[in-house]
Amino acid sequence: MVNEQLIDQTSYLDAGIHIGTKIKTPGMKQFIYKTREDGLYLLDLNTIDEKIRDAARLLAKYETKDIVITASRIYAIAAAAKFAEITKAKLISGRVVPGIFTNPNRDDFIEPSIILISDTRNERQAVKEASKTNIPIVALCDTDNWIKFVDLVIPCNNKGRRSLALVYFLLAREFMKEKGLIKSNEEFNYKVSDFEAKMEMKAK
Repeated sequence: MVNEQLIDQTSYLDAGIHIGTKIKTPGMKQFIYKTREDGLYLLDLNTIDEKIRDAARLLAKYETKDIVITASRIYAIAAAAKFAEITKAKLISGRVVPGIFTNPNRDDFIEPSIILISDTRNERQAVKEASKTNIPIVALCDTDNWIKFVDLVIPCNNKGRRSLALVYFLLAREFMKEKGLIKSNEEFNYKVSDFEAKMEMKAK
C-alpha cells in the first residue's frame, strides 16, 4: 500500500503531467526519465507522485491562513484558486508585487509561513521575496524551471490545463487527508475537472 500511487497511472499519462519542454535546467535534470523522439523531456511519474505526496504532507503542517499560493498563468490561476477555496489558503493571482512579503509598511503586506509557487519563472518575484525572508518554498517545476531557493520541488508539466488541474486536485485531496479533515479519497467531493480553467476564462 505504501507504494500505491495517488491516482492510476493512466490518469497521470492522460493529463500529460509528465511531459516537459525541450529545455532542461541543471536542477531539473534529476527528475527527467528520458527524452522523447521530438526532443521533449519526460519527467519520472513515480517521482511526481512522491513529491505531490511530500508537498501535501509539508503544507499540512502549517495553519491554512499562513499558506500563500501564487499563480500567474490562467490555467494555474484556475487550479490554484480551487485549491485555495477548498483548503482556505490565500491565493495571489497574477503579478506578485515587490515588497508584499518584505515591506511591513505596505497595506497589502503579508507574512506567510510557507509559499506554494506555480511557476518559478513567471513568479520569480515571489521566489525572490520568499528567499529574502526565509519562507519555505514549494514549487511546481517543469524541465525548464530554475529551482534555486526552492525547498521542495514538485516536478510536473506546470503549463498544461489538465496537468495543473490534476496536480492541484491531488494536492488538495492529500492536504485534506493529512489535516484529518477527510479520512478517505471517497470523502473528497471534487473532480479533477473542478480545477480546470473554464473556456470563458480562457477567452479573457
